[in-house]
Amino acid sequence: MSLKTSAMLQQVHGLADMLWECFESFDEESRRVLDSELCVSAKRILITGCGDSHHAALGARLAFHTIAGVPCEALSSLQFSRYTAPFLYSSGSSALDTDVVIGISVSGEVARTIEALRLAGKAGATAVALTGSLDSRIARSAQVVLKTVVPPFPSAAPIPGVRSYAASLMMLYLSAIQVGQMRGTLTAAEADQLRGELSSLPLAIAETVSANEERIKKLAEDWADASEFVFVGGGPNYGTALFSAAKILEASGDPAVGQDTEEWAHLQYFAREPRTPTFFIVPEGRSSDRAGEVAVAAKAIGRRVVAIVPEGEQTISAQADVVLPVMEGVREAFSPLLYCLATELFAAYRAQVLDEPFFRDFSGGRSVKEGGGISRIQSSVIQEETHP
Repeated sequence: MSLKTSAMLQQVHGLADMLWECFESFDEESRRVLDSELCVSAKRILITGCGDSHHAALGARLAFHTIAGVPCEALSSLQFSRYTAPFLYSSGSSALDTDVVIGISVSGEVARTIEALRLAGKAGATAVALTGSLDSRIARSAQVVLKTVVPPFPSAAPIPGVRSYAASLMMLYLSAIQVGQMRGTLTAAEADQLRGELSSLPLAIAETVSANEERIKKLAEDWADASEFVFVGGGPNYGTALFSAAKILEASGDPAVGQDTEEWAHLQYFAREPRTPTFFIVPEGRSSDRAGEVAVAAKAIGRRVVAIVPEGEQTISAQADVVLPVMEGVREAFSPLLYCLATELFAAYRAQVLDEPFFRDFSGGRSVKEGGGISRIQSSVIQEETHP
C-alpha cells in the first residue's frame, strides 16, 4: 500500500473520532454566530461553494427546508456569482434582510466563492463564510463567519478530501437546527433531540466503515477491469453522488459521473457499455421508491449494481451484485454524512489496486500551486461588480 493511499484510508478511518472531537465546538459556534435577528429575518438561504463544498451544499439543502423551515437553494459558486447574485435585487429594492448567502471554502481562498460572497454582500444579502481559515480572504469578505476548524491531519501530500466534507456537512446541519430553533420552527426540546441525533452519528460512521471495509476492498480488486463509474442519488444524496464521482476522479483518475436518480433513467440508461459499475446511494426517503425502479432497469441492461442502502433493505438489494449496508437508521436530511463512506473507501482502494497516484501526481502540466496551478482555482480574477 502506498503512503498516499494509506493516508486517504486513515482519514476515512478517523472520521468518527474527528466528528466526535469537533461536535461540541461546532454546536457552540452555530449557536453563537446565528443569532435570533439573522435567523428570523431570513426569507431564503442560498448555499454556494466549489467542488466538495458545493456537494456539501446540496447535501444540506433538505435540512434547511425541513428542519429550519426556510426555502433553500444550493448553487455552485460560478452559478451564484455570475448568474444569481446580479438578480438578488427585486423591484428596485435590495435583498437586505431577506437573503442569507452561505459561502463554503475550507481553505478560504477559492476565488469564485470569495467573489460569490462579495457580490452577495453588495446586493444587500447577509454574507456568511463557512471556513476553517479565519485569516482568509473569504472570512474577510463576509459579514458573519462560521468557524469550522478541524484538527490537522499529519500528511504533507495532497489527499482527496473527506474530513473537510464531513465537517462542512456537520456545521451546516447544526446551523439548520439553530435557524429552526431561533425561528420557532423547532421547540428547544426538538432542537436538542436533533442535536442528539447528530451527536450519535459518529458511532454509526465507525460501524459502517467496519462493516463494509473488507467487502469494498474485495470489490475494488474484483472490478479492477472497469473503466468508468456512475454514482446515482436523489435529494441530498445527489450531492453524495457528485462527491463520490469526485473522489474517484481525484484518487484514481477514472472517468466518473454523479447523476440524479431520475436523470439516470433519461441519460445513462442509454450508455453503450453494459457493465459499467453503477452505485445506487439510497437511504430510506422521498425518492427511494423511484431508486428501486431505476435499479431494476440498471440490472436488466447489464450494469454491475452496487446498493448503498440501510442495513436490511430488500428492494434495491435484490437487484444488486454487491450490497454495502449503512448501519443504524438516519433521517434522510442527515444521511449524506453516512452514505458517502462506502464510496470514499472504494475510491481509496481503487487507487491502491491500480497503483495510481492521487490527483494524477499533479503531472502533465498540473500543479499543486494556488489550488490547482494553471486551472487558477485560487488566483482567478474576481469580479467586484455585477449587473443584471
